[in-house]
Amino acid sequence: MAHQRTHLVLENYIGGKFVPCSRHIDSYDPSSGDVYCRVPDSGKQEVDAAVSAAKDAFPGWSAKSPLQRSQILHKLADLIEAHLEEFAQAESKDQGKTITAARSMEIPRAVYNFRFFASTILHNTTECSEMDHMSCTHFTTRTPVGVAGLISPWNLPLYLLTWKIAPAIATGNTVVAKPSEMTSVTAWMMCKLLDEAGIPPGVVNIIFGSGPRAGEAIVSHPDVPLISFTGSTLTAQHIREKSAPYCKKLSLELGGKNPALIFDDADLDECIQTTVRSSFTNQGEVCLCTSRIFVQRKIYNEFLEKFVEGARKWKVGIPSDPTANMGALISREHLEKVKSYINLAVSEGAKILCGEGIDSLDIPDKNKTGYFLLPTVITEIKDCSRCMQEEIFGPVTCVVPFDTEEEVIQRANDVKYGLAATVWSRDVGRIHRVAKKLHTGMVWTNCWLIRDLNLPFGGMKASGVGREGARDSFEFFTEVKTITIKH
Repeated sequence: MAHQRTHLVLENYIGGKFVPCSRHIDSYDPSSGDVYCRVPDSGKQEVDAAVSAAKDAFPGWSAKSPLQRSQILHKLADLIEAHLEEFAQAESKDQGKTITAARSMEIPRAVYNFRFFASTILHNTTECSEMDHMSCTHFTTRTPVGVAGLISPWNLPLYLLTWKIAPAIATGNTVVAKPSEMTSVTAWMMCKLLDEAGIPPGVVNIIFGSGPRAGEAIVSHPDVPLISFTGSTLTAQHIREKSAPYCKKLSLELGGKNPALIFDDADLDECIQTTVRSSFTNQGEVCLCTSRIFVQRKIYNEFLEKFVEGARKWKVGIPSDPTANMGALISREHLEKVKSYINLAVSEGAKILCGEGIDSLDIPDKNKTGYFLLPTVITEIKDCSRCMQEEIFGPVTCVVPFDTEEEVIQRANDVKYGLAATVWSRDVGRIHRVAKKLHTGMVWTNCWLIRDLNLPFGGMKASGVGREGARDSFEFFTEVKTITIKH
């Protein structure tokens, strides 16, 4: 009992107050496998209370001017930035990612999400048209939808939660948000800053818990007209079914099986360095990570040798190690799932060139029970293998040769997903041809993960419904109304 009392115990944030929960879920430190936090196991009762608080807060919040809301978002960004190191340490411990990634990229991006939408909300315009022959003027207005249900994943916890909260409240909505039960700490920490930032009670409500209990209660609630979800395609299918009777607006940002197409005129040094990063960043637990690498046959052997060499240099270490490139995977269950794909590849006759089963992990004794996996490269695998068709979401990538441009486009498109792709070539004409023919929402050429938040983010096919970004988020979180005035 004394040991349990040392665990961090989180509380829901409803109507501007922390509210204890009678049920809890254990949350584990991925680097050790030990329980270190207890997260509310919320259900319908807690969600009902949060939705009620959000509904009560909506009239006052939506009546504020864009400038007033912008100033509050800027204040919240300043407060998170002032506590950046505390947030980074918590995110690293909670998710298993390296402290370097949390400190240099993820928490700064969460800060920027608020600043970005605090700015863009001031610069939106509406449409107007004249019909002089009818003595009429038409124009549009945009109004907030109401209570937004936001469900975010465990891989980039505060980064993706704020990517939803910021545009939702900037446009005048109130929110009921649920972060993943596996990575809830930084969301809870952010709640401590909301009052100081000037966010009125009920505008932001955070409910902690599992998808089947808390998530389903949000999705099924008749007073939540809008759902923004980031996560798996399977969960998204369930969300569509549960929300269908209410005709809710849906934004679904889902998985990917992202290809890299590497032609024989590519800058190989730059390509290999970037593709190692795109394959193994954040333990491969990013929807945009490269998991299928198609290399033109002329340079295939050279690429493979140098890529494996680069993968072996990608250091796996405890999250607090500032020299580590990669930390621990999120959970024991996820680690075993990722390993099962590697075992499947071996059973199908594929070859493992480095990583799991080939190289040795160098981890301190106290972390031997953590969820670590080496960057793993698979070759001699068929396109029809589940390893080439399904999202593994770990530090595993497959490398295969191709011969022609037409062939590789067809093979790259031959999956149910369509989130992102990368193309490596010095031929500008080829880059334009290939990019247009790839069935993905985003294509990077000779680079990876360079983003302009003004532009749409999202995928085709099973990778999602809708887009996120400055204009797209503004339109999703508002309703458009056409007004005609006869004069």
